[in-house]
Amino acid sequence: MPALPHAFKLHPFSHHHAHGACQCGSPLLSRFHERMMADVSRRQFIGGMAGVMAMFAALHAPSVLSQQPKDDNRPILLKNLRLFDGSGGPLRDGVAIRIEGGRIQALQTNGADAGDAEVIDCGGRVVMPGLIDAHWHTTLAGISQLEAMTADPGYVHLVAAKEAERTLMRGVTSVRDVGGPSFALKRAIDKGIVDGPRIFPAGAMISQTSGHGDFRMRHEVPRGTASPLSEQEKQGVAVIADGEAEVLRRTREQLMLGASQIKLMAGGGVASTYDPLDSTQFTERELRAAVEAADDWGTYVAVHVYTSKGIQRSLRAGVKSIEHGQLADEESVRMMAGEGAWWSLQPFLQDEDSNVYPDAARRESQRMVAEGTVRAYELAQRFDVKTAWGTDILFSPQNTHNQLRHLTKLTRFYDSLTTLAMATGRNGELLAMSGPRNPYQGKLGTLEPEALADLLVVDGNPEQGLEFLNDPNTNLRLIMKGGRVHKNTL
Repeated sequence: MPALPHAFKLHPFSHHHAHGACQCGSPLLSRFHERMMADVSRRQFIGGMAGVMAMFAALHAPSVLSQQPKDDNRPILLKNLRLFDGSGGPLRDGVAIRIEGGRIQALQTNGADAGDAEVIDCGGRVVMPGLIDAHWHTTLAGISQLEAMTADPGYVHLVAAKEAERTLMRGVTSVRDVGGPSFALKRAIDKGIVDGPRIFPAGAMISQTSGHGDFRMRHEVPRGTASPLSEQEKQGVAVIADGEAEVLRRTREQLMLGASQIKLMAGGGVASTYDPLDSTQFTERELRAAVEAADDWGTYVAVHVYTSKGIQRSLRAGVKSIEHGQLADEESVRMMAGEGAWWSLQPFLQDEDSNVYPDAARRESQRMVAEGTVRAYELAQRFDVKTAWGTDILFSPQNTHNQLRHLTKLTRFYDSLTTLAMATGRNGELLAMSGPRNPYQGKLGTLEPEALADLLVVDGNPEQGLEFLNDPNTNLRLIMKGGRVHKNTL
């Protein structure tokens, strides 16, 4: 473990006395020191060095934090704009947006008195909610799989922090993280230590042995009752659970760490080493154990799955969010609609953004999923399934800058305002399903009174198309999260 900064070292046996007798060598203080150092080690495994440093964020030690400028608490009035409110309805003119305390305080007429507010003239541009990616891997998107498996945890988390800043600068102000150790980074963002989107974390992906989250090497099998956890389990990327009791334990552990929803692997994948695309994972009883544990905490379970068999088994167990599902048949989609479940789809179209596989078997699986993607969007609309937009960029640092291109592709299946509503208001409804586990109290994805002030001012007209999102660096003129301006080139 890297040495802690000097200001953070603990010296239980040094003799810096306060008033009264020295207690430095007392059993009580010794036990405190042991627990503190154990927590340091545990946090470093879970969250990298960022997790360790977060322990000391409240201490009054000199740091770059004290040098950062404080936010201006004045109200803000955005005027001279066209409003897209996240609902999918037409743009509205003659509206001004008053922001106070990190929330939208009111929608006013354009000529309303600004009072003491700072006025931002939007120059007739469109103002829209910040974008929400409903299937993102905060810690794993911007790093290669080889680096994720071999690099120092601290390096992995530093890369993730930089990618989080880039994500926010692409106008994505919230993400639903569906697998990986994002708890420490979330805390750092929320405390203002680094910039990034709001994170709704699932924590470690829960997988059966040989499932889509079993990243062990062949030489690590079999695992005995006393065998150590794999490195990926230690780092919080994924955990292996077999049987209802283990699924319960691993689900409860993620809830303990702060998961806003739970992620299970209920089927195979395209890039999988061991589990073929058509495999079904976890029994219905195992899935239900996770669902019941999540429900006891007021939240829900999402599952990675492609096939109809896996989808139907998951729905019978009470799962509320199907991630991927491109191989669903009509019966499965009817079942999703009937159960009120969400379909978290991604535009996997075997195009320039697709992963490149050297072997024919995985290329064939990729082709099947791409064909299923086109059918899936048609079925989702035909049966009126609640559909979310996400990207699932994973171990692809070369592709993260194209995150929004995965949104503009949807205009092949939907009109542009419906597409934009999916990535704002609709995804905001999905985030709200975390109930009391929602880490951010307030509406997201919408511009209405009392909603959190996450918004973008853009050069572009979403009534005519979304191509402007393909170049966020140029066309996003203002980015605001929680009333704080992170970019302003107006």
